[in-house]
Amino acid sequence: MPVDVSSNGAKGGERVTDALVIFGITGDLARKMTFKALYRLEARGKLDCPIIGVGRRTDWHHETMKDRAKESIEEALGGVDKAVFDRLAARMRFVSGNFDNQGTYTKLAEELSDYARPLFYLEVPPSLYAGIVDHLNRAGLTEGARFVIEKPFGHDRASAEDLQTDLTEILDEDQILRIDHYLGKEPVMDIIYLRFANLILDPVWNRNYVAYVQMTLAENFGVHDRGAFYDRVGTIRDVIQNHALQMLALVTMEAPSRNQTESIRAKKLELFESVRAADPAHCVRGQYAEYREVEGVAPDSTTETFAALELRIDNWRWSGVPFFIRAGKELPVKQTEIRVVFKRPPPTGIADSDLPGHNEMVIRIDPSPGARLRFIAKRPGSDKFEDADLDVLFEKEPGTDPEPYERLLDDAIRGDMNLFTPYDAIDQTWRIVQPLLDDPGELYIYESGTWGPPEANRLVKGVCNWAEPWRPVEQPGEGMLLGG
Repeated sequence: MPVDVSSNGAKGGERVTDALVIFGITGDLARKMTFKALYRLEARGKLDCPIIGVGRRTDWHHETMKDRAKESIEEALGGVDKAVFDRLAARMRFVSGNFDNQGTYTKLAEELSDYARPLFYLEVPPSLYAGIVDHLNRAGLTEGARFVIEKPFGHDRASAEDLQTDLTEILDEDQILRIDHYLGKEPVMDIIYLRFANLILDPVWNRNYVAYVQMTLAENFGVHDRGAFYDRVGTIRDVIQNHALQMLALVTMEAPSRNQTESIRAKKLELFESVRAADPAHCVRGQYAEYREVEGVAPDSTTETFAALELRIDNWRWSGVPFFIRAGKELPVKQTEIRVVFKRPPPTGIADSDLPGHNEMVIRIDPSPGARLRFIAKRPGSDKFEDADLDVLFEKEPGTDPEPYERLLDDAIRGDMNLFTPYDAIDQTWRIVQPLLDDPGELYIYESGTWGPPEANRLVKGVCNWAEPWRPVEQPGEGMLLGG
């Protein structure tokens, strides 16, 4: 019998999922992320539908899926609550079959005979999306359904358009939910709350007061065993086109309206349309020295593991403000932050020096999410300026915030679309980076543990220097710190 979904809090009952179907349930993503996310949702009382896994393993059945789920959750969390897991396991079923065999979908249709609003989560390579959707359509399962698909959404602008064409031959755009785990991170969502819930920021959040913005997405490790995958992708496709541009939109977009449906997505799209296409002359690509030794990487690879670029936004709020972005692997630290640097005040009759430093707002996404507001104060015992930092840590109790896949699956089940990217926005982000793919320019080698090739310094020359990331002074039990 259909599960009663009337109580799980969606904005519109017609969008609430009554059955979750996961293609690729036997794969690595399910083992590392999906089972854990479902368990955490069950523990929070947010699951209210059956979970049907579909996989090609002929040696799997209902109990095998449950056993894999338990093993995965124990591996991730160190144990399970028996009552919670028993409730989750009671929802689980498994359908075995090849994804290119219509018989698989006939069996699935039998499992879904009592359900009208299934959510199909395609945890499979993008090359399989169109075929699975076609088979589901022939089985009469696409009407009233929604589809979650994983990035990458194309390899460039043309391939993204091809994928969209294939999917929309059968589906409407509002049936497609493109999942990017980065948008499910609590500190990424904190950005718009920090901006729009604090009125004191709005008067200075514009070209009149902001000198420049820096964004750093740094990892202190390399490609490891992902060489064959990464060598086809590189930093611009893997990080800049999606994560970096999504954060840029949250930092710079206009305020969403409560009277506009899916207003956050609309405002982000408006911002993307205002971003000038990247100029290859203002981009520096690098590759860490040991990269070509990684298994699966071509010995003459020109794939970048580091990219630094300047972007401009051609709208009233941000015209003339440079946005500097750098991202890469084998850098000194693992940290993601956004640094909004304000203009200096004019010379004053105080202190020995003519000008104080810059006020700054730093938003740290990872690790230890938080924000830093830099003031300028008097140095004790002298007539000089010094920095005085006010630090706020967002995560009050580690491990209690919803994890990205947990939040995104919950939103998908409830029909909340705001954290899923529409095709128009995907098309715009590819438009922005496409010139860098068409004309990649020179590749510079850099040593592991450095901040990429020195050539990246020329991007900011005359404006600023690349800032050292904010490394917090942790004080357990305190959510607000001074200094550090």
